[in-house]
Amino acid sequence: MKKMMHAKKISLALCAALVLVAAGCGSKPPATTGTTALKVTDVSLGRAIGSDKAISDLTASFRPGDTIYASVATEGSALSGTLRAKWTFEDGQTVDDSTRTLVPTGPERTEFHISKPGGWPVGKYKVEVYLNDQPASAKSFNVKAS
Repeated sequence: MKKMMHAKKISLALCAALVLVAAGCGSKPPATTGTTALKVTDVSLGRAIGSDKAISDLTASFRPGDTIYASVATEGSALSGTLRAKWTFEDGQTVDDSTRTLVPTGPERTEFHISKPGGWPVGKYKVEVYLNDQPASAKSFNVKAS
């Protein structure tokens, strides 16, 4: 009987040790992905853009024949992301809606632009910027007669 009790105690001790070992195996630290939160830090509008995709002629007032540029600054890193620029006229009419895919590894700029061969109607406009389908920023601008 004593042998059986001793064997039972050893079995229980081994089972407890195995449970502890198994629990320890499941508690690995999370893997580091090397990414930081991607965010829009600035949206600039203008008539011209440089090779670095930054606006070189900053303005919020355009002429009907202008090409209108938006430069969207982002920070962070991610395996991928999307930026979307939705341009609208004062009545809510969509002028343009375009998307760019990002694979950011730090601060960068993304360029969007609109142009109209016959010229823009005079009035108020807006560009709304979305990051991964979430509103990130918006800028209003106008087109005035030359």
